[in-house]
Amino acid sequence: KNPVPQAASLLLEKLLLLVHIRPLPAGSGEEKPPPAPGYYDTSCFKRGDLLEVPRTLFIHFGIYLGENRVAHLMPDILPTITGDRRQIQQVVTNKRLILGVIARTASVRVDTVEDFAYGGSILVNHMDRLFEDQVLGSEEAACRAEKLVGTTAYSLLWNNCEHFVTFCRYGAPVSFQTEKFCETVKRIIRDQRSVLASVLVGLASIVCLGVAPSTTLPTIFIPFLLWMAG
Repeated sequence: KNPVPQAASLLLEKLLLLVHIRPLPAGSGEEKPPPAPGYYDTSCFKRGDLLEVPRTLFIHFGIYLGENRVAHLMPDILPTITGDRRQIQQVVTNKRLILGVIARTASVRVDTVEDFAYGGSILVNHMDRLFEDQVLGSEEAACRAEKLVGTTAYSLLWNNCEHFVTFCRYGAPVSFQTEKFCETVKRIIRDQRSVLASVLVGLASIVCLGVAPSTTLPTIFIPFLLWMAG
């Protein structure tokens, strides 16, 4: 296999990991707890609804199961090292999330709406307009989500929370976030005007990521950092 695409994919996942980390409250070394039960009005949610929570740089997705419960896919290392359900069911911390991404492990878990949204605003079935007649029945979507609850493989590019919900509600696992990001990267890759940036990014990759220099890899590194900086 060609090592260049593999290196590019690995670097892309490492950079995407940065935008999936929940920001900590200013001046605090601990994560802000989720809102208390009842913070969200769940009376407008129906079983099988697709819920979106926009973040600063990404969107988190879940399937509403009814009774204030949401099934969603989260990277998490804990299910691979313990069978204690009480520990696993606790809200996933940044440390657990990071280790889960590195180990490429996750779980489809069921949390309250408050734990799922973590203080963010919620959009309901906002993606239906993109799939037109592909929307499955609400009960089928919910049942699909429930059947997938448990430990699963994880990839920021190929198997994330968006792939999970689109499979459940539309029957096709796709991620528009990933597609949009990759298209942006392709456009920037075609722009070879910044030689200095290529050199700097190449040096940074050696120091920070341990990637061996080559005439090809710097041209792959530059679009990622430019995109993150933008």
